[in-house]
Amino acid sequence: MKCAWTILFFFVTADCLSQKESVVGWGWAGNTVNTVVFRRNSIASDSHWQYVAYYDSTGHVVLARRNITGGSWEVKQTRYKGNITDAHNSISIMVDGDGYLHMSWDHHNNQLNYCRSVAPESLELTDKLPMVGSTESRVSYPEFYKMPNGDLLFLYRDGSSGRGNLILNRYYTTRKKWERIQDNLIDGEGERSAYWQACVDDQGVFHISWVWRETPDVASNHDLCYARSADGGKTWQKSGGSVQVVPMNAANAEYIAHIPQNSDLINGTSMTTDAKGRPYIATYWRPQGNISPQYHLVYFNGSAWQIQQVSNRTAGFTLSGGGTRRIPISRPQVMVRGKKVYLVFRDAERDNRLSVAYCNNISKGEWNTVDLTETSIGQSEPSFDTELWRRKNMLHLYVQYSGQGDGERTEQIAPQHVRILEWRPR
Repeated sequence: MKCAWTILFFFVTADCLSQKESVVGWGWAGNTVNTVVFRRNSIASDSHWQYVAYYDSTGHVVLARRNITGGSWEVKQTRYKGNITDAHNSISIMVDGDGYLHMSWDHHNNQLNYCRSVAPESLELTDKLPMVGSTESRVSYPEFYKMPNGDLLFLYRDGSSGRGNLILNRYYTTRKKWERIQDNLIDGEGERSAYWQACVDDQGVFHISWVWRETPDVASNHDLCYARSADGGKTWQKSGGSVQVVPMNAANAEYIAHIPQNSDLINGTSMTTDAKGRPYIATYWRPQGNISPQYHLVYFNGSAWQIQQVSNRTAGFTLSGGGTRRIPISRPQVMVRGKKVYLVFRDAERDNRLSVAYCNNISKGEWNTVDLTETSIGQSEPSFDTELWRRKNMLHLYVQYSGQGDGERTEQIAPQHVRILEWRPR
């Protein structure tokens, strides 16, 4: 099935040069499986093409592409399907340095689903493929990250919530082959699991941070840890340059923010780096003595870790229970350009619009917020084209109205437009 959409919406706000949206197609909207924050990525591009992936109302994976300079979308319903009733079972894509599209989808503690395009710049996909053939039967949260030379890294959890370990693979474009880099990068020791966020900086250093969860209950999230690798994940360091033992565990990890359990600390958010390779992590938790969870930025200034509270929310809520929760705020995405930092999020206090908080000089810590959409996006969380931001500082966001029932329940919502919102901050 192929079709082309050319609907464009143009408008300007006080805090951007210009902004427009293009409609790709119709996406399943009964829950947030298309719009969870940990999609790495929902949109992916190289210097020629931009790709989007989502589930339609029949549960089929849909791929679309357009020329990176713009124009209409070519849309193709693939043969692959996913369990769209579980919001964990999202689709992640990335384009390697040779132009092949890689895709992993439909995971929540089950067998690896992975394939790639049959040729560069193609929407035709191979049959399902193994990666390395071992420890691929209990996969959750698959994520791709692109190295500066075009190779890919692939992270996923092996095991269940509260009892999982972190696996790291690397795809070598020169050999078109995956290899296992770490069988157990972060070890839950059978007692806990790590919920991570990661990024690759312009020098090829791989950064990762995580919270610990002691049980399947999200209320048991606690603390924030960090490590980095300059050789594609083989060896690791702490932020000060000392050796980080692998596997990392609760006893040997570097703790960069001490946050106790029952602090409404969310998991699986986002991180990035500045031009100097210094990490920035966006998340939210409830400060002690405050009734409201607040967005925070945790970042390394070159000598010490700093924490800034970004929001001043007034409404309280409590994170507890298992499964996907219906939460009045989304997990944030973070971007850095020079001294400027941007946090993209959705908040019921702003009528569930897609919004961006921005700080023009992080050392001053003065934050302002503007809305990027005029209407609600429901329970959606933001995701974006990380490679386009890296190359051109252009923010292309996946936007779709989505519902979400508490504890993996779905809502009766008709399919909604999948849109790409393009924003270039000034």
